[in-house]
This record gives sequence, structure tokens and C-alpha cells, in this order.
Amino acid sequence: MSEDVYIVGVGLSDFSRNAAFSARARALSAIGDALGDAGVGWAEVGMAYGGSDAAGLADTLVSDLGLTGVAFTNVRNGCATGGSALTSAMLAVRSGAASVALAVGFDEHPPGAFAPEPQEWGLPEAYGAAGLMVTTQFFGAKIARYLHDFDISRDALAAVAEKAYRNGALNPRAWRREPRTAAEILAAPMVNDPLTKLMFCTPGQGGAAVVVADRATAARLGGPSVRIRSVAVRTRPFGSFEVFAPWVPGGELTSVTRDASRAAFEAAGVGAADIDVVQVQDTESGAEIMHLAECGFCDDGEQERLLADGDTEISGRLPVNTDGGCLANGEPIGASGLRQVIEVVEQLRGRCGDRQVPGEPRLGFTHVYGAPGVSACTVLEAVR
Repeated sequence: MSEDVYIVGVGLSDFSRNAAFSARARALSAIGDALGDAGVGWAEVGMAYGGSDAAGLADTLVSDLGLTGVAFTNVRNGCATGGSALTSAMLAVRSGAASVALAVGFDEHPPGAFAPEPQEWGLPEAYGAAGLMVTTQFFGAKIARYLHDFDISRDALAAVAEKAYRNGALNPRAWRREPRTAAEILAAPMVNDPLTKLMFCTPGQGGAAVVVADRATAARLGGPSVRIRSVAVRTRPFGSFEVFAPWVPGGELTSVTRDASRAAFEAAGVGAADIDVVQVQDTESGAEIMHLAECGFCDDGEQERLLADGDTEISGRLPVNTDGGCLANGEPIGASGLRQVIEVVEQLRGRCGDRQVPGEPRLGFTHVYGAPGVSACTVLEAVR
């Protein structure tokens, strides 16, 4: 069994919304780029994993990629789809079942908020009829409580979004590439208090693919590779306040993100203080604020100072969401988690151009969170 697994190739489509360029086409483009980056052919892929939330079955991509007989498993795990696909690909290589494996995620969503059906989440129709399937309401309620409990102002929400759009302007694949001021963000139409329209990401289209390989294959390929130190996926524990489970039991709240990040750090043998570049889920501005603490990068209530001091900027001591995150890229659910991984891989390779983190970052971290309370985290290491 091979213990070390390496990311040897990545591919990413533009993130936007364009009916002429489907999510399936974006997935194929991303896979082609990832294979080319790795220097391998489709026939060399021993196992593949991938999925989308709303754009079809990933295994049908073989009709265009080639009918090689590859074992291709569909993955559908909400916002953790990409992370779950990467976990599966890594385990396939680590177990020796394949020397090369592929993870792919893609999606396309219409304008407006997501429209989940209660029955798909094990909930009665009455739950949806009461308006409780509206995710923006959940995020508004959760961050309002958090701001109150830890004395954080709405200015911090605007600062997160302002940074995201500033970083997105440096990312040629981002959807929203127009910088926005904090004043504009605060003055935008209110969606769910305290979150304005410009504090939310937008559902859209995108495709992302990652090729992983064992040590011998990575050495043979000879290209820039990144070692996967760890991947962890967790579902919600009892006592957590989650999308589609908005109740709070007595006692201290638990957190699926805390569980997943802790597991990822323990498996990697490093801590949050060792990380040089970070991607955390920022479905809306409040998510980045909460997840920074839940992942161990700061204490609860410290985030506003980090933002004010510029610590989370590209040139700061803890660069966060250097590609603009979900706020600038939008969220095609199946592709988002792998987009994060690809951004960190490219940062560790030193290939991010104007948004490159200085000082040759060595360790990177990614985190996604989604309904109904699932989180996936990775720790990645540059190989030089």
C-alpha cells in the first residue's frame, strides 16, 4: 500500500453562467487540462470519481473522454462533492487499487437562490411550506447570532466581501471581477439581515478536475506535484446548528467544521499555525468569519481585528481565499470544493501570477461546508 499520494495535474474552467457553455462542457475542458497538466492520457486513469448536484451524472463523461472501461463512481454530497471525490481518488491510490486516479466536479444552476426539495433532505413538505428551506434565512440567522455573541460589527462582513472582490479582480477565471467598496457592499439591497446581496455568492456554472498519483508515478512524470497530507470528511454531530436543522439543544454548540478540520490537521501532523495559504467556504461573508475560528486559525471574536490588520490579505500572514472564494467565483456546487484545492495547489506551485502569495508557501488548507451539515478539509504540501 502506498502511503503518499500526490496531486500531479489540475484543470479548472471559467466560473460564470453561460448557456452556450454547459457544465458538462466545462467538466470535459477541466479534465482535459488536468490530464495535460499531469502529462498522462485518459487511458492511464485507473479509477475516477466525480459528480454534480444538478448537472447530471459524472460517469457519463466517458462517452466523450473514451470508453476505456475505467471504474467511474458518481459522487453527490452537496458542497462536499468535490472533497468527497478527492477523498475517494486519494484512497484508491493509497490502497494500491490504481496508480493514477481522477476527481472531477461540475455544476450549473439557474439565477436566484438554490431551490432544494424538502423530501430530498428527509424533511416533511410542511417544512418547505413554512419557508425553512430558504438557505439565506439560515445563514442570516446564524451569523446574526455569532456577531452578537462575539461583539463583531457588520463592517467585518463588508470587509470580507471587499477582499473577495479585490482578489477576484486578479483571477482571470472568476465570475465577479469588479472590485467593490465596503460602502457599496453595505448599501446593497438587504437579503436576510445582516447580509446584503453583495455579501452572498451566486449559484453558477463551473468545472474542476484533479489528477492524483502514487509516489512512483509522480516521480516518473517529473512535473510539479503537491503531496496530499490529509483529507477529512465529516457529517454533523449532535448539537450543531445546521442548514435544514435549525434547532439548538441545550449546552455548548458543536460544529462539523471543527470536527473535520481537527481530523485533517491530526492526520497531517501539523496545526493551523503551520498553514501558509487558506481556502474556507464563504457562501456568504459570515461563513468566512465563522469558519476561520472553527478551523482553528483564530479565536472566536478575533476576526474583525485580523481583517482590519490585513492579516487575511494575499500579502498578509494568513492569506484567505486568494482567488476570490465563492463570493467572486460563484458556487457551482459540485465544482466548488475542487476549485479551492486547485487554487491552493497553484499557490504552492507558485503559478498564481498577480495573486501569488509571497515567500514560497509550503502548506495549504482547504475547507468546505454545506447542507445538511457536512464538511470536507484538506492539508496540502508543496514538493520542492
